[in-house]
Amino acid sequence: MPIINYPQVAILGMGAAGMKPVVTGNEKEGYRIEPRLMMPLVLCIDHRVLDGADAIPFMRMIVELLKILKQLFMMMT
Repeated sequence: MPIINYPQVAILGMGAAGMKPVVTGNEKEGYRIEPRLMMPLVLCIDHRVLDGADAIPFMRMIVELLKILKQLFMMMT
């Protein structure tokens, strides 16, 4: 877990990406297990300055940007 040092108010920790089994599909089509590239993300915030309502949109934006980067790298190879 990242440690926040003054004057920082947030820290984004990123773990190593790896292939993990993920359940996909739905009840109608059936469920299946597929390998997916997964990476743990941790956002530690100083709750005296920010709250979870600020953190959620930020984390969603980071996830979307990482998806775009993955697509960009796939096109480059």
